[in-house]
Amino acid sequence: MHYQYSGKQSPRTLAWHETLELHELVAFSSIGLMKLKKGLKKIECPTLKAIYHQTIKELEANLKELLQFYPLAPREDEEERNFDKAFYAGDLLAFSKTAVRNYAVAITETATPELRVVLAKQLQMAIMSHARIFNYMYERGFYPSYNLQQLLKNDVNLANRAISM
Repeated sequence: MHYQYSGKQSPRTLAWHETLELHELVAFSSIGLMKLKKGLKKIECPTLKAIYHQTIKELEANLKELLQFYPLAPREDEEERNFDKAFYAGDLLAFSKTAVRNYAVAITETATPELRVVLAKQLQMAIMSHARIFNYMYERGFYPSYNLQQLLKNDVNLANRAISM
């Protein structure tokens, strides 16, 4: 599928900020796709199994569509990584990011002061958890957050692996 830029001149590359958002979407979707495919074997209900199959099919299509934009991202040299450790670490990182967001939203909806104190404490723990897993991933090269080219290559490898499972 080819996408037409609506401006006067087609861009030669993606902007940095949209490249990073694309990275977040591809990494999160790839991990989700892998989890769905692994969990599919345990689903016995035919209706739920059909929903899983449809969701898997849609995620695969989404990833293939998003990967078409990777050639437009700024590029440098690239390396390989350990998929198993990176997969589980990435899953935990995605979970911790979601936990931070969920706690932050819950606090804004809380009227009871005692509950707000508990949620604020748990938000701080979720932030520390995110830092721990991010540092683990960064130190091992699983999340090269300062190397955009490696980050994007990791996304492509993860998405392709998820699609081919």
